[in-house]
Amino acid sequence: MTRLSLLGIPNDDNSSHLKGASEAPSLIRHELYSDAYSLWSETGVDLGVEGRLVDHGDISFDGSHDAWDLIEQHVARLMDPGDPLICLGGDHAITHPIMRAVRRRHASLTIIHIDAHPDIYHAYQGNPRSHASPFARIMEEQLADRLIQIGLRTVNDHHREQFRRFGVETIAAGDWHAGHRLDITTPVYLSMDIDALDPAYAPGVSHREPGGLSPRQVINLIQSIDQPIVAADIVEYNPRCDISNLTATVAAKLLKEMAGMMIKGSQSMAAHPSRQAPYPDPHAHR
Repeated sequence: MTRLSLLGIPNDDNSSHLKGASEAPSLIRHELYSDAYSLWSETGVDLGVEGRLVDHGDISFDGSHDAWDLIEQHVARLMDPGDPLICLGGDHAITHPIMRAVRRRHASLTIIHIDAHPDIYHAYQGNPRSHASPFARIMEEQLADRLIQIGLRTVNDHHREQFRRFGVETIAAGDWHAGHRLDITTPVYLSMDIDALDPAYAPGVSHREPGGLSPRQVINLIQSIDQPIVAADIVEYNPRCDISNLTATVAAKLLKEMAGMMIKGSQSMAAHPSRQAPYPDPHAHR
């Protein structure tokens, strides 16, 4: 049976505006496992089957080790058996060390990044680890072959310079439409920033940006991915800004739909093992 790993990464040390994203993993889990909902995904995958969804708890950040090293080590360990992995943030800064571990297993990799913000500042407010900068680090270190950003609605001139520098492909929120298909030929890393959604659906974020995507649009997007999703994150949910756990419920729903697609994709990877050839030198671009 194909298994899926779940890991909480409760770190918001690099949030620029409000803290609180570190409190998200337990609340997303609460909604995921609530008796009010089913653990079936729309893909027909039952995540409630014993042993299918393996929850590894949360990383403990006690200050004794560098947070980035801890994240990379935990992710690498969980991916070693070849199981797909979903990480629950935390702010978006955590995607950088996650990708260091994911790239180690995948010589070819496309990132689909769903977000209101490009998060590609060179060093936002002078912090190269800022939650507004992870994709600059990821592309500098060549941790992915392609970066496709969807749902954007806060692009400025610095972002455009970074897009040109790294060859980023972008689709603004207003340009995403039903039936839009992505031409992807590699395994996928899916990074889901909850503020990609319109705040009417997900008010529990630190940076609300009206004019966003609906949960249905995001679910359809996830279900349209026709390559294996080997790892993913859900980030930037801030419970301190939420209303009646609405955003936690939406995050749990997206988790289930990601998981369903990942289980199916993992089965495809098993049938085509060459797709998971290891990256030849994961530390070459640090």
